[in-house]
Amino acid sequence: MRLRDTLAGSTLLPAAALMLGLALPADAAPAPGSTPAAAAQAAPLVMAAHRAAYRLELDRVRQGGDVVQADGAMLFEVLDACDGWTTRQRLKLNVVDRSGSVVETSSDYSTWESKDGKRLRFTLTQMAQGAVTQRIAGEAEVEGEKGGTVRYEAPAAQEVKLPPGTLLPMAHTIRTLELARAGQRMLLVPLFDGTSEEGAQDTTTILSSWQAPREDVRYPLLKGQGSARMRIAFFSKEASAGANLPEYEVGLRYYANGVADNMNMDFGDFAMNAVMQKLEALPSGC
Repeated sequence: MRLRDTLAGSTLLPAAALMLGLALPADAAPAPGSTPAAAAQAAPLVMAAHRAAYRLELDRVRQGGDVVQADGAMLFEVLDACDGWTTRQRLKLNVVDRSGSVVETSSDYSTWESKDGKRLRFTLTQMAQGAVTQRIAGEAEVEGEKGGTVRYEAPAAQEVKLPPGTLLPMAHTIRTLELARAGQRMLLVPLFDGTSEEGAQDTTTILSSWQAPREDVRYPLLKGQGSARMRIAFFSKEASAGANLPEYEVGLRYYANGVADNMNMDFGDFAMNAVMQKLEALPSGC
């Protein structure tokens, strides 16, 4: 999921993230049939078109930080566009600081990504206190180890090169799921999702062991789906110059069909839990 930078335009945007928490969850024990050999024989992953609604709850705040309270909501949609995947994420967040001031922020982020993982069109609009604070839009193309190019239309027309090996959002999701099924535990790769005007960000993804389908799933779309927990850390350009703290982190459980249920978003000064409230399959027009 693409959740970072949702607080742009707010003075509460954390300057640095907390230390990367790489500890794997307690339920990450190997599941029966989760060996690399078994995963290699598994059926190909099929991403599910779906709409998911989440309630955002405050998880924790950094000692000495400005944030004392936060809540919000998020809606995430994935549609099968035949030649690609379209996604839309709408997020609203209310943050209260120590002085009692309330900062109301929202973001509307949409993409189209080709199914071969080579092209991305993106638009992000962010607002604070009802006023637009940032708009990012453009198109990116990648070609594996050859790298790629982003052509921005907003906030200003410019072209930015992408490093070799850069992955686009849906391609990154599929890659992490494939690696988790194969028994791998880490992925380090540049990721470009269109939420920054500075091009790709270095990311580190820590993967838990692959879990067999759960019996206690709440939603029909998750039945019969294996899953893996993972934690993704996004690093700024300053981190490449020697800093070792991530700019943003998200921990979540991805199911084999690309659906993510409860997740944790760490903004540095504070962290939020996104608790799934509703999940429905969406029809395909293909």
